[in-house]
Amino acid sequence: MIFTDILALIVVYIYVAVIFVVAELVLKTRPEVSRKFLHIMVGNMIFAMPFFSDPWVMVWFLTLPITIGLFFLTEYSPIKIQNSVTESGHALGLFFYALIWTILIAVFTMIAPAKDPKFYIWIVALAIVPMVYGDGFAALIGQKFGRLKYTVFGGQKSVEGSLTMFVITSVMSVFVWMVFTSIGCTMPEFNIVYILMISAVATVCEALSYGGIDNLTVPALTSILYYLVAVL
Repeated sequence: MIFTDILALIVVYIYVAVIFVVAELVLKTRPEVSRKFLHIMVGNMIFAMPFFSDPWVMVWFLTLPITIGLFFLTEYSPIKIQNSVTESGHALGLFFYALIWTILIAVFTMIAPAKDPKFYIWIVALAIVPMVYGDGFAALIGQKFGRLKYTVFGGQKSVEGSLTMFVITSVMSVFVWMVFTSIGCTMPEFNIVYILMISAVATVCEALSYGGIDNLTVPALTSILYYLVAVL
């Protein structure tokens, strides 16, 4: 592990710790806002990924430890910890949130060329976008302004929230694509049609996913689609 990886880990851990403290203490009286604040702000870690020289550093020293720690904060933990479900998240949502980061980074690092382990890191970032920004803002807008409700598999959604997810996912995907390109990441040719199509599919997937499971299904499906349309 080189110096830049150590520095990146320190910066990310400090950032995540501050976000958790703010979400738990400052926003404690509004748990739903707190949860989505955490959901969105922690997701900004995607912008730190290109600065790690080896993606496995992120897996072993960042996402996997956080995933394990969050599992012990769920009701399924063999070790019962007081106040196990935080004010900022429901039972498994945060665990799935961290788990999918770990899985995607590991998978796309393993299939990347040996000479460039970060070759597919852009796919991971774009796959995380719908979960972080799309779903995060969709919940906030849907709860505040949602009037046209619909129910899928027992979960209530709103048209306004779903439209918000599609728009925010599309806009942030373009932004992330441009940021990664500007800092020298290996990227395919920009294609707005791919982004709009995959954003639409991610929106439908989120609508069909019940509870915190969308934190797994949406990034997984999105990553597969980007790989299929932009790589194969």
